[in-house]
Amino acid sequence: MCGIVGYVGSKNAPTILVDGLSHLEYRGYDSAGIVFYENNKFNIIKTEGRISNLRDAIPFESPSKVGVGHTRWATHGVPNQVNSHPHKQGKITLVHNGIIENYTGLKKELGNYTFNSETDSEVACALIDKLYNELGNMEEVLEKVPSMLKGSYALGIVVDDEPNKIYAIRHKSPLIIGVGDNENFIASDVPAILNKTKRYILLDDFDVVILSDEIKIKRNGNFIEPIIKEFDWEVDQTSLNGFDHYMLKEIYEQPDVVRRTIESFDTNEFPEFTSYEKIEIVACGSAYHAGLIGLHLIENYTNIEVSIHVASEYRYKKHNFNRKTLVIIISQSGETADSLETVRIAKENNIDTLGIVNVYGSSIARDVKYLIYSKAGCEISVATTKAYLSQITIMGLIASKIAKLDKVDSEHLIKTIVSVIEKREIYDNIANSIYTKEHLFFIGRGIDYYLGLEGSLKLKEISYIHSEAYPAGELKHGTISLVTPGTPFIAIVTDESIAEKTISNIKEVKARGARVILLIREDLFEKGDYYDEVILIPRLDDIYQPLATVIPLQLIAYETAKKRNCDIDKPRNLAKSVTVE
Repeated sequence: MCGIVGYVGSKNAPTILVDGLSHLEYRGYDSAGIVFYENNKFNIIKTEGRISNLRDAIPFESPSKVGVGHTRWATHGVPNQVNSHPHKQGKITLVHNGIIENYTGLKKELGNYTFNSETDSEVACALIDKLYNELGNMEEVLEKVPSMLKGSYALGIVVDDEPNKIYAIRHKSPLIIGVGDNENFIASDVPAILNKTKRYILLDDFDVVILSDEIKIKRNGNFIEPIIKEFDWEVDQTSLNGFDHYMLKEIYEQPDVVRRTIESFDTNEFPEFTSYEKIEIVACGSAYHAGLIGLHLIENYTNIEVSIHVASEYRYKKHNFNRKTLVIIISQSGETADSLETVRIAKENNIDTLGIVNVYGSSIARDVKYLIYSKAGCEISVATTKAYLSQITIMGLIASKIAKLDKVDSEHLIKTIVSVIEKREIYDNIANSIYTKEHLFFIGRGIDYYLGLEGSLKLKEISYIHSEAYPAGELKHGTISLVTPGTPFIAIVTDESIAEKTISNIKEVKARGARVILLIREDLFEKGDYYDEVILIPRLDDIYQPLATVIPLQLIAYETAKKRNCDIDKPRNLAKSVTVE
């Protein structure tokens, strides 16, 4: 859950490494460091906190042409300079993404080494140094590493004896090779190198990489001829382009994302949905909330039974598969560890899988039987907006495809989304009324409750206000005891079939002094005394109504966090891609 950048070329390595790491800040991190070769040795500089601290510490001019950089999100040991990467043991210096599960046992076996940090990564470094001392050849060492390390890892390694090379290996943690002009890179994610090259090579688990002025990849003991691909993302997707924050920029990109998602949908290879008796949707975080929208829509418009599961729970539960089950895995990064394990479980049981992912060539994208790309493009802000909107667009398109409904009027849909985004003044006024609060509730029924879950997550992620979402009908089973005068409630009403029931629940909290912010479909709205502020949502086809409804929740969260002076794009303790359990 951190970032890796490696460089071999003819330019100033420290500057390139820090620039690459700065493009990975969205992943979440607590410290940063680099190792680079200069004055006949590998030099390590690492700092706690933001990359700006590291930038201040590196030599502005350096003859170094080789190095590796890292941003750390703490898993083993507190965030500090000692625990930050790179780590050095003997002749080996490395950076590591992932978790080494058997590091405690290995640490005991490596009793001759002195460990300075609390990390599993330093133990892996010592193990590789021990093997290197025994074998004297890094290729042989890395071919042996998979049998000795348990867990997930992407490793970028330099060796004192080979100052012009970087070695790398991955297992269940993302790592790619960037192919430049007379320069080569390793990186844990596309944005790190997108302003340097658009050409890249995907790596399989356990590929051994030897990076110098040429690229060598060893797979299953044999050198392979790698396939060079090209990113379809543009550099400006990683730039703010005049916006104050990436989150705001990405909210404004949502109309184009929906357009691309709709236009590309029929180009995918689909399973024969009606041949399945059961669909199981598995995801985490906002992707899970998108899955809830999918559950609602597929069940409402088809005769297929649908269930949904949190990936971290699904991987450990008992599974009662039958051969007519389809497992849908939703993941923005395509590298989410728990979701990736879901694919493995399904494949082991000969169950068909459909992946909905945003990152081309990601692990889930390569492992599922069927695949739909969400077309959100590069998303930098940790709090997802446009990737989530693309996911719920896809869920609506799937439901529509199964039910053989008429094609969506995409132009009307996109104009409606634009109109909702442009109501910034309304969202700013609402933020003014809630940004000093420490507790807030979202309520709704059915699909409106599912949207409330996403709205609540957005608010707590970036503003740090404690918020919870509840089914409106459940309030009087306990939660209504938390209502005190002035308690903010954001109430969502877009489902006509149960609108009266939800409004009745809203009146219950209003009668107890709650401050109600009503988010309601405009044709369902009637003036009354059961709300304090109102946002009117244009009516859309039921399948696509969630696309217009969730955007105000995104912007309320954004405006609220901005008023609280929060670090909107990089919320504390969070990482963009959760590649460990």
